[in-house]
Amino acid sequence: MNQQYPSVLLENAVNELAALPGVGRKTALRLALHILRRDAAYAERLSSALSVLRKDVKYCRMCHNICDEDCCAICADPTRDHTMICVVENIKEVMAIENTAQFHGVYHVLGGIISPIDGIGPADLEIDSLVQRVATGKVREVMLALSATMEGDTTNFFIYRKLSPYQVKVTVIARGVSIGDEIEYADEVTLGRSILNRVDFDASIKM
Repeated sequence: MNQQYPSVLLENAVNELAALPGVGRKTALRLALHILRRDAAYAERLSSALSVLRKDVKYCRMCHNICDEDCCAICADPTRDHTMICVVENIKEVMAIENTAQFHGVYHVLGGIISPIDGIGPADLEIDSLVQRVATGKVREVMLALSATMEGDTTNFFIYRKLSPYQVKVTVIARGVSIGDEIEYADEVTLGRSILNRVDFDASIKM
């Protein structure tokens, strides 16, 4: 047995927790010890919540956002502007933009961005389903709200080219979010202004 831990059971728990993104072994040990200090019912609730999440979580048939039903609450909301789609990388960006209260359209979650170094290509993302939504002719604007990184810009340009055959306005959030910044970490005021001051994609590639 590894002498670093007094229990194989504790070591196994630390190994699993340390596999989470942003959680090192010291943090994993603190979390495991915290769970041990709580009553058994807490551990049962935590285990059940994670198990049910993994087994029963659904993805919206329209926008691919995480939800509990076949269609997420945003897509099912008749008060939202369904002619405007905001394209984001994942659910964290949906949550960040919703917190600004500056966007009243609907979303399209790609599930990632194009990153050849990570082996992620266009076929691995929900780009074709976005094109299908635009092809219905019911969308007037697609706002690209991907992170201002090389991978984000590459994905923006690929989507722009895919949508070019259709009569739809393609915009990109203003560069109030600095180059290299991740959308989810931008403060609400900066992100909100970037949405309000969005520009045509054509103009952005000429800057």
